[in-house]
Amino acid sequence: MKHNFGAGPCILPKEVFQEAAQAVIDFNNSGLSILEISHRSKDFEQVVIETEALVRELLAVPADYSVLFLQGGASQQFAMVPMNLLPEGGKAAYLDTGVWASKAAKEASKLGNVEIVASSSDKNYTYIPKVFTVPTDAAYFHYTSNNTIYGTEIFEAPKVNVPLVVDMSSDILSRTINVADYDLIYAGAQKNMGPAGVTLVIVKNDILGKSGRTIPAIFDYRSHALAGSMYNTPPVYSIYVSMLNLRWLKAKGGIEVIERENIIKARTLYDEIDRNPFFRGTANLEDRSRMNVSFVMDTAEQEAEFLELAKERGLIGIKGHRSVGGFRASIYNALTLSSINALVDAMKEFEERYK
Repeated sequence: MKHNFGAGPCILPKEVFQEAAQAVIDFNNSGLSILEISHRSKDFEQVVIETEALVRELLAVPADYSVLFLQGGASQQFAMVPMNLLPEGGKAAYLDTGVWASKAAKEASKLGNVEIVASSSDKNYTYIPKVFTVPTDAAYFHYTSNNTIYGTEIFEAPKVNVPLVVDMSSDILSRTINVADYDLIYAGAQKNMGPAGVTLVIVKNDILGKSGRTIPAIFDYRSHALAGSMYNTPPVYSIYVSMLNLRWLKAKGGIEVIERENIIKARTLYDEIDRNPFFRGTANLEDRSRMNVSFVMDTAEQEAEFLELAKERGLIGIKGHRSVGGFRASIYNALTLSSINALVDAMKEFEERYK
């Protein structure tokens, strides 16, 4: 058995894979594959309608927000956010907590002035800055809620007096949030929502159209909102699989249920990291992510030996990012507690073998 701890594209539930695979052969008993049906067909229109309805239900999205399914990944949103929200010559505020937060700020700086209100780069992004001031003349404040490489997470929306924008690519749908706390949420699907290829954007309608910029229609959120995410040919299959995964999440009991499971999974793994003398976590205790658990060992030789043991035990994708080294266990929604226990058992086995 394989246990997939990959950072993304990530694990999805087995039943989602099975239904998605069937649809590749025959979608809705139509005799056509989901890969070849018209995106203007009534069958696919219903897929988009249901997917949006599930997002709205699971996250309790207020009526005055648009829910969009776009292409280009979260990296395209690094540019689309300032295109739509940052006036010519205006200023945006950014919190720098990792690679993706830094890249988002760099893209925005091409379109206006960017003020980094705080950064944890001084300690290789192992903590979340707690004290910072967001300028009141900023067009918006942007932060990344979960840092996949460094294993840190921000669980509460910062209290600011400007529009709040968040990149939730790696923790969307993993925990309860109050959407009304935010003006714009974006998230690549490939962690907890579905496969790579579609990006979720949830945006408060009344913040749009105020930047004064002339924006190409394809990069204007209003174009996609008016067209119901059908302004251009959408990523049909990615939206469909996301719908299946959202159905699965709803059937489990929704966000509150999956959050409880995620807390248990993360606690189980962190407890072993803290107990086992061969391993140590890299992130500050109070800032540890529930989605991406980063940890290291004392020597490169030990790490190589543990990677070999992990491979023998079917533990896939735990090699850490080159920026941190060691190991990274991504424990997204669909990963089961049994997979966490398999990793913990391997860590205990290593301890017994070499203590």
